[in-house]
Amino acid sequence: MTTAQAVNTVSVQPIGGPTALLEIGGLRLVVDPTFDEPHDYTGEDGTDGLPLVRTEGPARSIADIGTIDVALVSHDHHVDNLDRSGREVLANVATVLTTGVGAERLGGGAQGLDDYASVDLDLPAGGSITIHGVPAHHGPEGIWQAIGPVTGFVITGDVPTTYISGDNSSLDVVREIAQRFPGIELAVLFVGGAGFEQVADGVSITLTNDEALAVSEILDDAVIVPVHHDSWTHFREDAAALTEVFARANAADRLQVVARGESHEFPAQQA
Repeated sequence: MTTAQAVNTVSVQPIGGPTALLEIGGLRLVVDPTFDEPHDYTGEDGTDGLPLVRTEGPARSIADIGTIDVALVSHDHHVDNLDRSGREVLANVATVLTTGVGAERLGGGAQGLDDYASVDLDLPAGGSITIHGVPAHHGPEGIWQAIGPVTGFVITGDVPTTYISGDNSSLDVVREIAQRFPGIELAVLFVGGAGFEQVADGVSITLTNDEALAVSEILDDAVIVPVHHDSWTHFREDAAALTEVFARANAADRLQVVARGESHEFPAQQA
C-alpha cells in the first residue's frame, strides 16, 4: 500500500519591502531579494528617473539568512524589487526564476517563466512542488505595458497552493489566475498602493488596500499575507491601514500580517 505524501506547511517571513523568505519542506526560497541599507537611489540605474528612496534596511542580513535554494524575482529592472545586494544573492542561488527578458539580462543560469510555464522541484523533506509563472500587470492599461514585463508565481504540489502576486495591480489578472488554480489557500500580495506623481498623476501601480480586500473576495479560500508595504517612500498605504480595511469589511480573519523578521507557518486548509 502506497502512503500519500504529506502536504508541507509554508513558512513566510517578510524581510522588508517586497522581500520574503519562504520555507517549504526544507526548501528555502526568497522572493524579490532586496538587502541594501537605506539609500536614495534617485537618478541611479534601475530608477527610470523616478524618486526611489529606501527608508529602512532589511529585517535580516544575507549572512543571517544563510543558504537560499530558489529565488523568485518578479522583475529585475527596478531597484526596489532587485537591488545591488539582491543581485549578489542571486550569484549563490541554484535556481533563479523570473521573466524571460529578466533571465536574459541576469544571465548566470536564470530561467525565464512565460505565463503558465512551470518548473518542478524536489523537496528535501520528500515530495515535490511546481512553480508556475503567472501574469502580472504593474499598473493600469497603458502603464503596465510601458513599465515592462513582470511575473507572479503560483506554487502547487505537496504544499498548500500558494499565489505570490509580484507587482500586479489588476483584479482581472487575479480572476484569470483563480480560474487556472482553483482553491488557492495562501496569497502573498504585493500591496502598498505604490505610485509616483511622475507616472500617470500618481495612479497606483501595485494593489491598494481596497484592491487587496477585493483579491480576498476573489480568492475566497486564501489567507492573505501582505508584503511590499514598508521601507520605501513610494509605498503609500501601510499594513496598519490594510488591517483597518479588512476589519471594516468584517474580514479580519482573512488577513495575516506577519512582522518583518518573524515567521508564520501556514498549513494546508483543505483535506
